[in-house]
Amino acid sequence: MSIRFCPKCGSMMVPDKKDGKVVWACRKCSFSESTNSRRVVVKEKLSSGTDVPVVDVEQNQDKLSTIKAKCRKCGHDRAMWWIQQTRSGDEPATRFFKCIKCGYTWREYS
Repeated sequence: MSIRFCPKCGSMMVPDKKDGKVVWACRKCSFSESTNSRRVVVKEKLSSGTDVPVVDVEQNQDKLSTIKAKCRKCGHDRAMWWIQQTRSGDEPATRFFKCIKCGYTWREYS
């Protein structure tokens, strides 16, 4: 599906369902037009208090990659690593490390 713009106000239009059919709808001026597409975009609004899912490092150790990274606590040179989106979606993800020897965990912001 491509991006469409409202012919009345110029705002971006989004796919929506109206009377059982998919239409392009403008959120600003409520203009709508039919489309021949059968796909519908599903949206879900998250509450502001939604927690960021946490990687269960203990349970997934065999699945995590290791990298050469010096532990700040014990000086060991290997650590497991994973990436998580800890801030808003337009911010870069945070990279976490866990020392294989002592288990110390630290993070690196991009």
